[in-house]
Amino acid sequence: MNRLLFISMVLIVSACAPPVDAPPPPTSIFAAESPQPTEPQILPAITPTLTIPTSTPDPQAALALNDIPAYLTSVPENFNPDFCQDTRALQLLHDLQSAIQNKDGKFLASLVSPGTGVGVRFIREGKVVTYFDNIKFVFETTYEADWGLGAGSGLPVKGSFQEIVLPSLELVFSSNPVVACNELRTGGATYLPEWPYQGMDFYSVHFPGTTEFDGLNWETWAVGMARQEGKPMLAALIHFAWEP
Repeated sequence: MNRLLFISMVLIVSACAPPVDAPPPPTSIFAAESPQPTEPQILPAITPTLTIPTSTPDPQAALALNDIPAYLTSVPENFNPDFCQDTRALQLLHDLQSAIQNKDGKFLASLVSPGTGVGVRFIREGKVVTYFDNIKFVFETTYEADWGLGAGSGLPVKGSFQEIVLPSLELVFSSNPVVACNELRTGGATYLPEWPYQGMDFYSVHFPGTTEFDGLNWETWAVGMARQEGKPMLAALIHFAWEP
């Protein structure tokens, strides 16, 4: 073979081959599909357990008839059977939690049904103290209300809302509580816990107590709601706790 022809062929082959120390060709960024990010979840401070009671409580079982406000003894005309699926009711519960935590009386008053007020009962067989727009002052006023006779002691319980009621509300609503719709959740009791207002929908917010006291320091607030022009509004706050 002609020497000049041989050298030309070698040069052509060398030019077509990749250099020995050349990096490998890049891998496509689309070769492996990246996992899609999951949507962030916003978990509410209170997660409801949507359960329906199997029986209807007697409205006079827990209170004397003359202690029950008249507006609570009858079934509302606009009673909503789908209450537990109404997100506005759960939002009201969240708003109540916020008003308590922030001690925001003006915001709390905006949650109360202006037509009914809100009846607050701290002692199971005690008195119902009804607030209307004046509930905006409960985080400030030192006015001593009469809440009835204390369980066990039988002595009168008198004191302001912020002294008697507020510490319990703060404890229960800040405890990552068990929440149920139209079902009363309580701990062990020496009595039969019952929701006293037939025909009124409610949420129960339950603090199960601590192991230190074998759960006997449980507390529950039942939050009753009435409808004002179809919108759920705060109408009752009923307290349950262990009694000797």
